Amino acid sequence: MKIWCIEDDLNINNLITYALTSQGFEAVGFGCYKEFQNEIKKEIPDLIILDIMLPDTDGLTILNNLKADENLKDIPVIMLTAKNSEIDIVKALDAGAEDYITKPFGILEMTSRVKAVLRRCEKKEKANDKIVFNGIEMDTESHEVTADGEKVELTLKEYSLLKLLIAKPNKVFSREHIMDSVWGDSYVGESRTVDMHIKTLRQKLGSKGESIVTIRGVGYKITTDGDGQ
Repeated sequence: MKIWCIEDDLNINNLITYALTSQGFEAVGFGCYKEFQNEIKKEIPDLIILDIMLPDTDGLTILNNLKADENLKDIPVIMLTAKNSEIDIVKALDAGAEDYITKPFGILEMTSRVKAVLRRCEKKEKANDKIVFNGIEMDTESHEVTADGEKVELTLKEYSLLKLLIAKPNKVFSREHIMDSVWGDSYVGESRTVDMHIKTLRQKLGSKGESIVTIRGVGYKITTDGDGQ
């Protein structure tokens, strides 16, 4: 499993990555948000250890950015900081952090907390490995999709597009948001790409494709009372 640590104190950063590596994890350390931001565009870690006090951006802002991103929101985050007041801990947990470790800390405690968070998140994933909506069922573990019990063969992009829509029924997604979430900000293309994938997705879903509704001038949503237009 890949664990990333964002910590500007080089000694602490090295200590954490060394300890995690010795436990069998693939650990990478970053000294600032910019370094981390460049790498997360290329791959997504299984867990992030995040310091609150950083030289370029504070940790809570980074945490909020992660939780607001459809592709990154499910990454578990452990906050690491010298701030140990109750209000600081509550702010971090309310913002979506899985755990909060205060400095100074013991290496054994830190690795134990990391393992505990990973176990909790694994249980959540297993409990929520199926998404069911209006006769459409997605198995996020096997990547299989059925519509009214019939298996539907989807491409990776079609699958990602359907998952984005079906995870939040009745929410309207702009074409730009869909492009960023499914294709990523590195993709250079036109919003027509989204329209074409919506068209083929509707066709493959058969009658259930009518659940995907066009919001003219905006984008798309999935709903129980749509006519697909």
